[in-house]
Amino acid sequence: MPLLPDRPLLAVASTTLLIAVAFVLRLIADPVLPPGFPFVTFFPAVILASALFGSRMGVLASVVCGLLAWYCFIGDRYSFDLGWSGIVAMAFYTAVVTTDVAIIHWMQRANRKLAHERELSRTLAGTRQLLFHELQHRVSNNLQVAAGLISLQKRQVRDEDARAALDEAARRLGLIGRISRQLYDAGGSARRMRDFLEPLCNDVIEASGRPGISCNVIVDDDALLSADAAIPLALIVAEAMANAIEHGFAGRDHGVIDVELSRDGGSQVRIEIRDDGHGLPEGFDIDASDSLGLRIARTLAGQLDGSFELVRGTGATARLLIPA
Repeated sequence: MPLLPDRPLLAVASTTLLIAVAFVLRLIADPVLPPGFPFVTFFPAVILASALFGSRMGVLASVVCGLLAWYCFIGDRYSFDLGWSGIVAMAFYTAVVTTDVAIIHWMQRANRKLAHERELSRTLAGTRQLLFHELQHRVSNNLQVAAGLISLQKRQVRDEDARAALDEAARRLGLIGRISRQLYDAGGSARRMRDFLEPLCNDVIEASGRPGISCNVIVDDDALLSADAAIPLALIVAEAMANAIEHGFAGRDHGVIDVELSRDGGSQVRIEIRDDGHGLPEGFDIDASDSLGLRIARTLAGQLDGSFELVRGTGATARLLIPA
C-alpha cells in the first residue's frame, strides 16, 4: 500500500469509481435514512481511497464526496446554500476526513520506512555473511600457507627428530586450515556433531595419504557442538586418528577406524576412536608417554572440561568424555 503509485491516471479512475459507488448507495439509501446522515456512505469511500491509493487520492475523494453531500443531501437539495446546521455538518465532515486521511498517511509512511529498514537489514545481513565467508577463506588459506612454509623449512633441517616435529606441526596447521571453513557460521550457532565428525574424519584420512584406510562414523545419540568447542574437539579426534594410522597400522596398507558418538549418562558425551590395528604396546602408560600429540589431546580435553584416555583392546581405543 498504496496501490498504483506509478499509475496516477488509473488511481484517479479507481477513486472516481469509489466515489460513484458511494454516491449511488447514498441515493438508494436516502428514502430509508433518517435526517442527519448525509455522509454515511462517503466516509468509507474516503477511507478506502486513502488506504488503497494514497493520501492524494484520499484528499480528492474527501473534496468530491463533501461537495456531493453538500449539494445533494444537506440543507436545500441540489443547492450549495448552507444554514447553521449545514455549516456544523460540513465542519464535522471536514474534521473526520482530515483525521482519517492523516492517520492513514502516517501509517503508510511508517510502513514504507519499516519496509526500507527491513530491506536495509537484509542487505546488511547478506553483506555480513559474505564478509564472514571471505574472512574464513582467508584464514584457512593463511593456515595452509603457514603449513607449506613449515614443510619448506623442513628441507633445511638435517636432524630427524626436528624434521618429524616440523612434519607434525605442518600437519596440524594444514588440518586446522582444511576444517576451519566448516566449523563456524556467521551467527555462531551450534551444529550437530555427526555433521561435524564425518567431513573431519574424511579430511584426516585424505591427509594421511593412506587410501586403504576407511573410517566409519557411528552416532547413537547426536549432540550439539558449540562453535568454541569445535577446534579443540577437531584436534583431539584428528590426533587420535593420526596416532592410529601411524602406529596402529604401521606396516599395513589397510585398516578400519570407527568413530562412535554416544551418551555416557545424561551429562556427558562419549566419543571413541577405535582401530583394528596392532593395539597398544605392553606396559603403555599414557601419563608417562612423551608423545606430543597425546599431550595436546589431553590438554585440549581439559579445556573442554573433559577427559582423554587410551584403552587397550583388540586394537586401540581413544576415549574422549566431554560435558553434554
